[in-house]
Amino acid sequence: MNENKLSELEKKIKVTFKNKTLLKNAFVHRSYLNENHAFDLPSNERLEFLGDAVLEFCVSQYLFTHFSEKREGDLTSYRSALVCTESLSQISLELQFGNYLFLSRGEEATGGRERPYILANTFEALLGAIFLDQGIKKADAFVLRFLIPHLDEILDKGSYRDAKSQLQEVTQEKVGITPHYEVIEESGPDHDKNFIMGVYLDSNKIGEGKGKSKQKAEQSAAADAISNWGNASQSD
Repeated sequence: MNENKLSELEKKIKVTFKNKTLLKNAFVHRSYLNENHAFDLPSNERLEFLGDAVLEFCVSQYLFTHFSEKREGDLTSYRSALVCTESLSQISLELQFGNYLFLSRGEEATGGRERPYILANTFEALLGAIFLDQGIKKADAFVLRFLIPHLDEILDKGSYRDAKSQLQEVTQEKVGITPHYEVIEESGPDHDKNFIMGVYLDSNKIGEGKGKSKQKAEQSAAADAISNWGNASQSD
């Protein structure tokens, strides 16, 4: 990513980095390093780990402040819907983050620049980079600008409801099949696992998602499948 592209990206996210290397690092997918061993930056996975925590804090604080009448269970549901793979990847698509990713040729050839879990991870990595470069206030401002506006739609549609239950209702009604979940990828040490789960109808994968536990990844995969189902219905 040259200086012009970095500047272009900064204008899109409305953040000017002091340390441009942090911004660049947020877009390095690990697949790129498999083909470019001499590349001078690591993957964005550590930034993603940090950004995940920053995101949860920023969203939790907003919800706690603005929904003082809601119980903990409601707030948890709202937060889960806001920070799920579907939500984060949609924002990343709108901001065209895929155009800035460092990907392997193989990953790019198979649609990696639009793959939801890669885009969601990139959103979190970027938030981690913003936090390191400019602190929690700038990170919070980024979340308020680009993520929180999606909350109204989530509340209007009721999409904060348990995604697995929603998906099961849809699939049983439409095709008479109960979805099942399988681990696609498991990484990280025992104390900090990351899971990518797929959700399937028979042998047909209809969605995938990631999370720090299988349960969270399954919810994310179910939300992705619901989104895919809706898009397919609209195109019919």
